[in-house]
Amino acid sequence: MRKQALNILTVFLLFTCCSNGIYAQFFEKTADKWTMLVDGKPFEIKGVTFGFNNHPELYDSLFQDLQYLGVNSIRTWGTDENTPKLLEVAHRYGIKVMVGIWMRHGRPGMEDDDSFNYLADTTGMNSMYKSAIETVQKFKDHPAVLSWGVGNEVYLNLATDAEKKAYSIFLESVCSKIKSIDPTHPVTSVEAWTFGLEWWQQYVPSVDIYGLNSYGRGADFLQAELTKKGIDKPYIVTEFGVTGEWDAHADKNGVKIEPSDSQKYDAIVTGFHDWIRPKPACLGVFVFHYGNGSDFGASWLLTHFDGKKRPQYWAIREAFTGQKPGNYVPAISTFTLPDRSFSSGSWVPVDLHITDAEHDSLSIEFYYNQRTGSRKRRNQLNPLVFRGDITQGFEIQLPAENGPVKIYAIVQDAVGNIGIASASVVVIDEQAAQRKYFVPKVRLPFYVYRDNENLPYSPSGYMGNYKAMTVDLDQSEEVYAGKTAIRIRYKARTDWYGLALMDPANDWGDILGGYDISGAKNFSFWAKANDTNVKITIGFGLIGQDKAFPDSGKKSTEITLTKEWKQYSIRIKKTDLSCIRSGLVLFSAGNGFPYEIYLDDVVFE
Repeated sequence: MRKQALNILTVFLLFTCCSNGIYAQFFEKTADKWTMLVDGKPFEIKGVTFGFNNHPELYDSLFQDLQYLGVNSIRTWGTDENTPKLLEVAHRYGIKVMVGIWMRHGRPGMEDDDSFNYLADTTGMNSMYKSAIETVQKFKDHPAVLSWGVGNEVYLNLATDAEKKAYSIFLESVCSKIKSIDPTHPVTSVEAWTFGLEWWQQYVPSVDIYGLNSYGRGADFLQAELTKKGIDKPYIVTEFGVTGEWDAHADKNGVKIEPSDSQKYDAIVTGFHDWIRPKPACLGVFVFHYGNGSDFGASWLLTHFDGKKRPQYWAIREAFTGQKPGNYVPAISTFTLPDRSFSSGSWVPVDLHITDAEHDSLSIEFYYNQRTGSRKRRNQLNPLVFRGDITQGFEIQLPAENGPVKIYAIVQDAVGNIGIASASVVVIDEQAAQRKYFVPKVRLPFYVYRDNENLPYSPSGYMGNYKAMTVDLDQSEEVYAGKTAIRIRYKARTDWYGLALMDPANDWGDILGGYDISGAKNFSFWAKANDTNVKITIGFGLIGQDKAFPDSGKKSTEITLTKEWKQYSIRIKKTDLSCIRSGLVLFSAGNGFPYEIYLDDVVFE
């Protein structure tokens, strides 16, 4: 776009009318100040990233809650079958949506464990292009749409300049096409910090608004970075919160120091008013993250932990409305551990001081985390055995780990708030030090499939004549137990095919993943077919020892399915289950006719 003279009004995107009235979103620059306009009125983005996509039954209560917090917009990273309802409910409550369009990452990194080649994978790029355009065509006329958010931190997760250039050219093809079919909503692309600025400037002119993910005080410097590079475009802080682990300093044990609850609160309130709102090119913020979890990231950054409200929840309300918390989170003023090493199993005293503004009754638990090994292991919080009470004090029993361990004190009040503090201690355990694969230890029974919810493995291992195979994890017509079962359809009459449920997805042994299922004695599943004489080979374990990160053990059995549900079992007591990457593996072949296979309740126990 041409650069306009100072003090002249510059307006991007035109109003478009439809049967529902005018609902185009655009932005303008007057003098040095950029402003977003929604339905013809100035609109300051007071947003959150939205983490409850998979709970459409809660949308009404969630959007009521967002209104209470003063939120006027949410951001998603992609779309799914729940997006139509999400947009419908958001519009009902007057909340706009930055609709995410996912672009795959080129290497495992900060964001996920995917691996994609922008230099060579034309099939994959065509698939992403098609999906992006279909998304825009499907939702462009919905009045809840604020903008399109194409990609997230892709440059951060690309290794070479050649890949970044290839991605940039592809991104421009996507963004320019979006603009041609939807001139009423701005196109945003999102990157960590300022890693995308030069690439967008040179290769992606169709990006209207730069989306910059920045945490802590870094958000205060984004405007200066754009000015320094001569960029005359508006930006949105598309993720924001307290300083993350990637920028945190380590303590004496080498464990990254997690900010206190009060620091997490203050970062959002102060940051919005001092580092974000005053910047002339900034259109607003999406605070990360309106979501719920019970892992490392939930403790650090989320509004809810195990369903309870964290300081970030109340900080969003004060930042956007000026209102103080309705009920304060329990405050942990002191949480320290002895300054020496201990053998695993030792009982260690903790120095813990807690106050609660409303003098609510409190319950306390302790957990631990070790930031080593696979992504899921690094994120996992594990319960600790402890004894004592808030009056007499507490002792914790150290876990069977080796090296620095992060300990969490988690305090819950009677009205749904939860305070968390952390400290570190060094544990010595010779047996743990000899572990070959540092992956999360599961609790038995461990379900590979039990309804399509929170599956530990992804159905990403397609083999043989997979183009003739379709996999449905949500089919509800033929179910042994619960609401859904797996259906595998094979349309060809000959040839063979295979399917593996794997962790991480799309990885064949280059990335550490999987689970420690040690202690399981049996692998069982229920299965049937829609015809007789359907033979399958089924079990677990696929990745061989020639890979850097193989399955530690493999077991399978050949069976002939019937038209009735039947349970099958494989004894695995003597199998090495310390790292199972492929939790379900199935092979079969054409029988001269198309057929269907059904699987349900796949479990290690």
